[in-house]
Amino acid sequence: MNTLLSIEKRNAVLLKMASLLQKERKAIIEINKKDLEAYKGDDISMYDRLKVDNSKVDEMIKSVTHLASQNDPIGVELFSFKHDNGLQVYNKTSSFGTVLIIYESRPDVTVEAAGIAFKSGNKILLKGGKESLCSNLKIVELWHQALKEENASTSWVEYLQFNRTETQEFLENPTQKVDLIVPRGGEQLIAFVKQHANCPVIVSGRGNNFVFIEKEADLEMALKVIINAKTAKISACNALDKVLIDKNLPNKEDFINTLISNLKAHNVEILGDETISKNYYIEAIKSDDIWYEEFLDYKIVVGEVDSTQDAITKINKYSGGHSASIITKNDTEAKSFMENVDSAAVYQNASTRFTDGSQLGLGGELAISTDKLHQRGPIGLQHLVTNKWYVYGNGQIR
Repeated sequence: MNTLLSIEKRNAVLLKMASLLQKERKAIIEINKKDLEAYKGDDISMYDRLKVDNSKVDEMIKSVTHLASQNDPIGVELFSFKHDNGLQVYNKTSSFGTVLIIYESRPDVTVEAAGIAFKSGNKILLKGGKESLCSNLKIVELWHQALKEENASTSWVEYLQFNRTETQEFLENPTQKVDLIVPRGGEQLIAFVKQHANCPVIVSGRGNNFVFIEKEADLEMALKVIINAKTAKISACNALDKVLIDKNLPNKEDFINTLISNLKAHNVEILGDETISKNYYIEAIKSDDIWYEEFLDYKIVVGEVDSTQDAITKINKYSGGHSASIITKNDTEAKSFMENVDSAAVYQNASTRFTDGSQLGLGGELAISTDKLHQRGPIGLQHLVTNKWYVYGNGQIR
């Protein structure tokens, strides 16, 4: 186990990483082009996540710079207690030890997620997908340079060049201690990690997010939110997949027709439930199973519900437990929706696209967890910690 680096040393490595990313910006983008050219799949969301351009490098630099400015998450006192016998008891945050991040496609994870895990005192094991190998190895080279220049061991960040069989073997019989695994990718990757891991796994789950247009909605706002949540970034887990419309919405027909034409203008494939497809001449869903699907594509399902309670029931049955939004001027309806929808993030009158560590004030995230333990939603620096009891005595026995 590596001895915990001082907070000054961790911050210095992060700031050095920021300057190296700036210095090597062109090289990173050029190397990433090799990965893009080698990618032969037809998954547009995978390609989008794989691509590194100037704005992606800007985000990487911003992420590590912000991390360096944040307070040390280690050693934060959570609880204290003075025992009758004089024992002084403290409960404080501590690092996990070694965190393995297994991810697909996204070279920015090699900076942002690794940065969060490093700042919170952990050794980092990175296992990226083969599609982003060239980009990832270049970024890990920069991590090692930053560590060396700050007189820290390069073993703090290690890249695992494993194939699927070797990854499975490592998960089942790790050749070094692993305290926590974070899979970042599609449902197949997450299922694979959960099946084979022999230590705790934080599930960065699927999206399948819903927006409910309640009968007292501002319709112009509703339209804006839906278009943004669906089309701004289709590869994001916080993108929109399902729209539910209150059957008692005033001007419902005009609104749905406008919504359909706006979605079509953005090349979104629209499917409707029985009521919507019949009344608005769009393709009907073939099976209720589609309500469970996360699309990560220009595709959406629109359905009608009888009430807020019906919307809550439907969302809790089908969603991925990630994000759900209600568009309404009625705060009582919004309160009921937000308290009863079982998702990591719930919204009134806003796009689901804000479920993101940087947008919710964390400065970045390790993952967006749809599990309820130990942290739900975006996992920031202050959440990637466990805790430890410190007990000071002078010979007490029980």
